[in-house]
Amino acid sequence: MDVEEDFTAYVSQRRLTLFRTACLLCGDPHQAEDIVQDALARLYAAWPRASRADDIDGYARRTIINSHLNQVRRPWRREHVAADVGERPTAVHLPTEDLQVLWAALRNLPPGQRKVVILRHYLGLSVEETAADLGISVGTVKSQTSDALAALRRALAAEFGASVTDGEDA
Repeated sequence: MDVEEDFTAYVSQRRLTLFRTACLLCGDPHQAEDIVQDALARLYAAWPRASRADDIDGYARRTIINSHLNQVRRPWRREHVAADVGERPTAVHLPTEDLQVLWAALRNLPPGQRKVVILRHYLGLSVEETAADLGISVGTVKSQTSDALAALRRALAAEFGASVTDGEDA
């Protein structure tokens, strides 16, 4: 299999996962498409090296994260457009009203906390993998996760009542 066929096979298999990751990071499916396109262009340019990596998915995730950071730094991207929650991909089967509350709570997290929660709890990465993908320390991942989950518990408890925090030791 040549380089182009290998890259095409990888993208056809993993594109939806990359899109979901980008969408969760930025909160806007249209911006997520831009991020994925930018990341795939960069990944294609680096494919001979990336395809030899021990963890191609980790390399691709890091490319998505870097593309997201590049998008955020651009001055014309500083305005935030509210996207329709129904456009976002999700594997969670909750009533629409509950999903809207969950997305709002995630959107209200600071960007660093949101990224950690998405990588750890949506993509299921370990603390070490998350730290490597974000270029931060393991301790930062742990503290960001703790702060983010506490903020989500508070936000969701306000909406759903004490059942959100029942499993928590006070």
